[in-house]
Amino acid sequence: MKRALALSLLVSFALWAEPPAAPERRNLRVPFWLNDANPEPLDKVKVAINAKPAKLLRVLTPKEELVLLVVLDWATDLTMVDPARQEFLKQLESLPPNVHVALLRAQDGLKVLADPGTPREDVAKLVREAAVVGRAGLLDSIEPAQMLADAIAAKAKVRLAVLFLSDSTITNYREDYTNPVVNSSDSGDMSRRFPEGLVQEKIKQLMAAVLSRETPLFLVQANSQQDRVSTAYLNGLLSLARASGGAGELCRTTAEIPTAVARMLDSIQTLGAAEVEWQTGKSRQLQFVVAAEGRTLYHQPRRMLKGTRP
Repeated sequence: MKRALALSLLVSFALWAEPPAAPERRNLRVPFWLNDANPEPLDKVKVAINAKPAKLLRVLTPKEELVLLVVLDWATDLTMVDPARQEFLKQLESLPPNVHVALLRAQDGLKVLADPGTPREDVAKLVREAAVVGRAGLLDSIEPAQMLADAIAAKAKVRLAVLFLSDSTITNYREDYTNPVVNSSDSGDMSRRFPEGLVQEKIKQLMAAVLSRETPLFLVQANSQQDRVSTAYLNGLLSLARASGGAGELCRTTAEIPTAVARMLDSIQTLGAAEVEWQTGKSRQLQFVVAAEGRTLYHQPRRMLKGTRP
């Protein structure tokens, strides 16, 4: 009996004294961009995750191949679409040969019109022929577009970005985001006081998805209405783009549209990506800082591991 007890205690002590399993090591891709044409500091990029230096494995610079997914969400106003269309066609001709453009359409589910290997002249033809018709699809295309880009990045050592060209309005979706009054006989119905509630809930859902992925999202929104629900919609789009590590432009007039398109494409061309080794721990939230030559680069500020709420 004593022998059995001693053996049991010995096993228990061995299990208690056994060192913990080594933390899992994971490779992460952290995109960044410069917003200028100077790639000089890119060989000195430093990445910190949760305030600790991450081991740098590789840096993709603006000289590397770039796959750009351009998503058209043109459904409302031809007078706003045409300036965006013409400027994009102009910029398409001058993009360097290491930029490969795929064309997609947001209406009625994300559809691929041209893959990244399509000749530029064929992409241009499809852009010219793109109809301004149907329901807005921007909100519904954000998650699948980012998933597609992430899947490409996982298989190829290329830079990835998504650019949305949109004239959508919150009133042009199949789903009614205007938060209509639920009880017309109840003057205290909360939907009267918070008409933007449904839009904000949708943005919150998308934010959780965007923060779990890595591809930066860029946006040119040509239609900027000023009512309360529209303002919540537009601010939400900007917050999603920034949370992804990208950027957005809201155009108040048609004169601003060409400049916005050109500026977004210029920024996208400076895109880089740092591949780092990260040692997993208890934290399910990753806070990034990406810097080079003493300056902080534009990047995704945080990422949530899957299954974590923002």
